Amino acid sequence: MKTRSNERLAWFNGAFMPENEVRIPFRDLSWVYGDGCFDMTRSFGHRLFKVKEHVERLYRSLKYLRIDPGFGPQKMCDLTEELFERNRHLLGPDDDYWVGQRISRGVKEVEGDNLDHHGPNIVLECMPLPLVQRAKLFKEGIRVVIPSHRRIPPESLTPRAKTHNYLNMVVANQEVQSIDPEAWAVLLDINGNLCEGMGSNIFVVRDGALYTPREKFVLPGVSRQTVIDLARAEGIAPQEADLDLYDAYNADEVFLTSTSLCICPVTKVNGVDIGPKGQVWGPVTRRLADAYQRFVDFDFVDQYLKRYVEGMEARAF
Repeated sequence: MKTRSNERLAWFNGAFMPENEVRIPFRDLSWVYGDGCFDMTRSFGHRLFKVKEHVERLYRSLKYLRIDPGFGPQKMCDLTEELFERNRHLLGPDDDYWVGQRISRGVKEVEGDNLDHHGPNIVLECMPLPLVQRAKLFKEGIRVVIPSHRRIPPESLTPRAKTHNYLNMVVANQEVQSIDPEAWAVLLDINGNLCEGMGSNIFVVRDGALYTPREKFVLPGVSRQTVIDLARAEGIAPQEADLDLYDAYNADEVFLTSTSLCICPVTKVNGVDIGPKGQVWGPVTRRLADAYQRFVDFDFVDQYLKRYVEGMEARAF
């Protein structure tokens, strides 16, 4: 029988429990070294989106890190769906969740630690989307600032695994938000090309053509791939390419994709207006957003705009 309460549930190492009962040991290697990985999807109108694709990416990250969670992708999908169902009743009519899985390598066994479990620690969670905090982005667009910190190169650590080690992104965001608290950081790669932000991929539109950085240098977002597929269906040929700041400054349109935002326009890069001054939604960005909304059968733009209050500060993270 499903438990219904006023507290969200999580799944932790084999059992559903209230979130405040989840206990990760302080010697967990994800806490000590960032040695773990995760993935997140979202719901649209209380319906989960592409759980299978997100879980498949999770297992690719696990294979790269050589962590065995002890069961396969289908069970992970089933548990994710069940957790969402157990928490669905806590959503308001216009609210939705991030839903994700977090897996660490576990605790290194230490003599006398008296712990019963030393394998991977696995947490599945639901978290409300920050709809109020990000509503302004859909009304006024995102301001992107490029930090001095470069993205860790794939020769050092692949960006294609979604690991718990986000310090590269964190320090970049700190730098950017010290300049503009509402700006989003998009890092350059070590070659000086546009790369990615924390949980976001960047696209550039020029002369009706669509470009995005090469997969080798970025986490290949599920939302990124969704936009690529939709663009092809719309007769817009997307291309992976090396893009520098010249390309961004001279773009007709720029937008970001992410799990929560789906697709959201960028109006400035380093203070440079993108497209005609005053433009928020360029025609290609709007066309792809409309296609995305048809694909998920949900108006996520309106979901954000309902929360918009003039003068409210946007929060990037």
